[in-house]
Amino acid sequence: MQFATIQGDITHCTADCLVVNLFEGVSTPGGATGAVDAALDGALHTLIASRDFDGKAGDTALLYTHGRLPAPRVLVVGLGKAEKFDTNGARKAAAVAYKALARLKGVQHFATIVHGAGSGGLDATAAAQAVAEGTTLASYRAPSYRRTTPDSGPTACTVVEDDPLRLPDIAAGVRRGEQIAASVNLARTLSNEPPNLLYPAEIAQRARTLAATVGLQCTVLGEETMRELGMHILLAVSRGSAHEAQLILLEHQPAGTENQPPLVLVGKGITFDTGGISIKPAERMEEMKHDMSGAAAVIGAMQAIAQLGLQRRVIGVAACVENMPDGNAFRPGDILTGMTGKSTEILSTDAEGRLILADALAYVARYTPQAVVDLATLTGAIGIALGPQAAGLFSNHSGLQEALIAASHQSGERLWPMPMWDEYNEAIKGDMAEVKNSGGRTGGVSTSAKFIEHFTEGYPWAHLDIANVAWNSAEREATHPKGATGFGVRLLVALAEAPLDRKLE
Repeated sequence: MQFATIQGDITHCTADCLVVNLFEGVSTPGGATGAVDAALDGALHTLIASRDFDGKAGDTALLYTHGRLPAPRVLVVGLGKAEKFDTNGARKAAAVAYKALARLKGVQHFATIVHGAGSGGLDATAAAQAVAEGTTLASYRAPSYRRTTPDSGPTACTVVEDDPLRLPDIAAGVRRGEQIAASVNLARTLSNEPPNLLYPAEIAQRARTLAATVGLQCTVLGEETMRELGMHILLAVSRGSAHEAQLILLEHQPAGTENQPPLVLVGKGITFDTGGISIKPAERMEEMKHDMSGAAAVIGAMQAIAQLGLQRRVIGVAACVENMPDGNAFRPGDILTGMTGKSTEILSTDAEGRLILADALAYVARYTPQAVVDLATLTGAIGIALGPQAAGLFSNHSGLQEALIAASHQSGERLWPMPMWDEYNEAIKGDMAEVKNSGGRTGGVSTSAKFIEHFTEGYPWAHLDIANVAWNSAEREATHPKGATGFGVRLLVALAEAPLDRKLE
């Protein structure tokens, strides 16, 4: 998607379609929408009066201009009730508009106003960012290996602002939204790629290319180095695969931040999860290519952080492993000792994500981090608890939890705090080791988090269980396509921009 931002009157634009909006319950359009309606001799007013369009969120109406405007079409998108409208509403409205335009074969270039920046009362920069994000997210297409190219929607968007004094803020918001959403789409692509083409070494190579492009430092630890470091819990998960594990480190360190305790982001990167010896059912196993969505989100967030030039030291870690069953695979009943020297008893080889995080989180302690956040498609149970509406948030630090919730409100990627009571430790006490990697079905989301916490030492930590929000078996809404969602990228960027010092004291 190519964006341009111009100052002017949208009724003068020569795009294939103009996009304006309407709040629910408004009978007489105002602002840019009113100007378009006037130019069309009240066509929108007639549509409203006939009760064929009332501005409900998610609804659209298409009008043809018949030469009364330079553009041949006008799309009106509903914003819903004004009192409930926010930046997330602006993001969704832009996505809904794009999806509607994508169904029109004659639209390649459209012009839009910034939803909510006028009577909606939103900050102009934030509203423009939301419009660019919604448009870019809706324009995403998963990788295709067909011999013919699938149909795509519009490829160019002009954002029109009539006030020259607000134009710099609008333009800045559009650039920012485009960069963040493009990074979400990068994460989606990584998660959507077939597992025979995207395995740990391939992710590492793509991370190196990305780092060289956007100015990140990239280091990749192979299995020999990890073995020397004592990362035997992580390496056990990799033993049954022909593909070697990779620990990918991406560092954003602007001048002057060299001595700053970093914010560390850690992503689970199981490039394909068969369950290992505790093998999964065959039904829908193909979706297990997305078990590396945590790592994909971290890589996407690091791209955005670098492109936005955030003045904070941030380190992204992607722990990438393939979990396969062969004669070398680890087994239920094995006892493993990792980098911290703590031992774990294996009850299920399908509870492997927490195992690779155990050593990855032990490794990042060397950075003396300001805070550590891990993302993982960890438990199916989190979806039973929360549905697809929010990821589960577990933390051992109230200030970090507060900062993450604030970032979730800003980004529109919901989190819900889950319990981390000490009683959950009882379920994971090992018989022959300090802990076991499964506490059973009851309280499984929290016992899983407590297992991970066991390997975090000396820093504020939070765990995000994203198993229920990282993948859609069918399109859920305009910003949530079928397949990988890229959940977490916007959230992590918002967290990296937040003033964390006071919250983490």
